[in-house]
Order: sequence, then structure tokens, then C-alpha cells
Amino acid sequence: MQEADRLQEPENMAKTYRYLDPWSAVILVLTLALFLIALVVTGSTHDLLLEAGVFLVSAKLVIMAYKLALAGQVLQERLDGIEAALRRIEDSSRPR
Repeated sequence: MQEADRLQEPENMAKTYRYLDPWSAVILVLTLALFLIALVVTGSTHDLLLEAGVFLVSAKLVIMAYKLALAGQVLQERLDGIEAALRRIEDSSRPR
């Protein structure tokens, strides 16, 4: 890993945690705990596969929420750019 990549890593992690809300983390931890309990209690049975499926669905929902937050930020930035361009056009077309 290059030095520049190592310097940017904490910044990237901070961005990730900004989009991962506390309730998503709670859901993931709780589902993972239930999965581990089911692993110990039931062993390798059909119920374990069911718990694994529930965990994967929870993880997928958290990933989708993260991607939605990123897309919302990009969309907001584009709208801000359009608004700034419209203001420049309005300012330049006003008679002085």
C-alpha cells in the first residue's frame, strides 16, 4: 500500500461512518449475534441456513441504504451546480 493511500484511509472510513446510521449498525450486530447463537444451538441444520439468509438480507438493506445516501449526495451536488448556473445566467441577463 502506498503512503498516499494510507493517508486517505482514515478519511474514507470517516465518510463511510457518516452514511452508516447507528440503527443499521445495531441491526447488523443483533442479526449477527442471533446467527452465532443459532450456530451454537442448532448446529448445521436448515434453521442455520434460515438465519444466514436473514443476516444476508439485513446486510443487503444496509448496503442499499448506504448507496442511496451516496446517490442523494451526488444528486444534491448536481442540483446545487444547476442552481448556481441559473443564478449566473439571471445575473448576466439583468439590465445594468
